Amino acid sequence: MWIYEKKLEFPVNIRNRDLKMAKCLMAQYGGPDGELAAALRYLNQRYSMPTGDTKALLTDIGTEELNHVEMICSMIFQLTDGATPDELKEAGLGGHFTQHGGSLFPADANGVPFTTAYFQALGDPVTDLHEDMAAEQKARATYEHLIKLTDDHDVREILKFLRAREVVHYQRFGELLNKVYEYNAEKRLFV
Repeated sequence: MWIYEKKLEFPVNIRNRDLKMAKCLMAQYGGPDGELAAALRYLNQRYSMPTGDTKALLTDIGTEELNHVEMICSMIFQLTDGATPDELKEAGLGGHFTQHGGSLFPADANGVPFTTAYFQALGDPVTDLHEDMAAEQKARATYEHLIKLTDDHDVREILKFLRAREVVHYQRFGELLNKVYEYNAEKRLFV
């Protein structure tokens, strides 16, 4: 179903270590409004969409969100690469280091592990699409908060790209919602 291209949607080449920013970025990895929750939400909701094009768009956006997970993980790894245990502890990542060493693990900025309670798949296309639009707005707002937390040009450019994609996804879900309303309004005759 998928073809994996071994490159990120936007290049992640961060030159400066910033452990505190890495900790904040965890919000977009394993947090309730993060990329992992979005990917799983859309890839689960697609099955109950009423038409092929509605299923396809949720598959497309869900797949793109997986790429965003990869981008966020790359950012966190690059921002923490080479940090000592004492540096991690000082940045508030001591608990993470204790449990995971230098590995990434889906948790939010406070260290709360990712949970599937962060996303919904109700089975009603209208409800699910409203959920998706709200999720994209929450992710956009989170990226805006993250942009304000750094003056690193490399980090800001990636975050601005990701924020822009949230806006596009919101618009696409709005278009899809209109299609679902039209589909629901069509008269169907079953003989």
